[in-house]
Amino acid sequence: MAALLAAGLSTSCATAPGGSADANDPAEGMNRKFYTFNDTLDRNIFEPVARGYVKVTPDPVRSGVSKFFNNANYLNVIANDLLQGKPGQFAEDTGRFLVNSTVGVGGLFDPATKLGMPEHDEDLGQTLGTYGVGEGAYLVVPMMGPNSLRDLPGTATSFLLNPINYLSFPITFPLGALAAINTRANLLEASSIRDQAALDPYTFVREAYRQQREFKIYDGNPPDDDFDEYIESEADAAILKIY
Repeated sequence: MAALLAAGLSTSCATAPGGSADANDPAEGMNRKFYTFNDTLDRNIFEPVARGYVKVTPDPVRSGVSKFFNNANYLNVIANDLLQGKPGQFAEDTGRFLVNSTVGVGGLFDPATKLGMPEHDEDLGQTLGTYGVGEGAYLVVPMMGPNSLRDLPGTATSFLLNPINYLSFPITFPLGALAAINTRANLLEASSIRDQAALDPYTFVREAYRQQREFKIYDGNPPDDDFDEYIESEADAAILKIY
């Protein structure tokens, strides 16, 4: 967490609100407007609802809900294991999905981790990055948050590979709402840290996003010459998913 705060503060201080040429943010004016739009929705709707959800939902229940939705999205991880040429991880993640979907009651529990099959995080943006595709321009997408030209197509593949999205609307709609609320609830502490630490929250989130994506592409071992320091992946990811 200390590394996260240090990196966020350093990038916020080093980059004025107008941005910089090396920030890969040619649409910063538009991006800042979308950031403000997302932030306003979050502060007035999503965050209050998430706080209410936390008050009435026990931690073990929220943990099970999180595991369920992570498992539902795991086919996307498996597909990108294969695309990245990681046969060992592909086999392990396939086993993890099968175990948690059956013994783990649809993913509500995580027996696979205890059986030596840890969770991985792969997506199409990471796959493209491993093949040398540059990140492209930084983007802030309304209702979604930070993204890039390279990473944006991954939202479509993630949607298409999630079996929940093929259920009938009366099932997918409430499940989608629950997923959004549960995810936001898990990020309440992270958003508080961002608000307290960042002189310019927009720049903080932008630089955190870029560093975290590079961290993931290189499986936690990025080249030293791309960025001065890297943010812890779990804490960083928590900050990024807010907007």
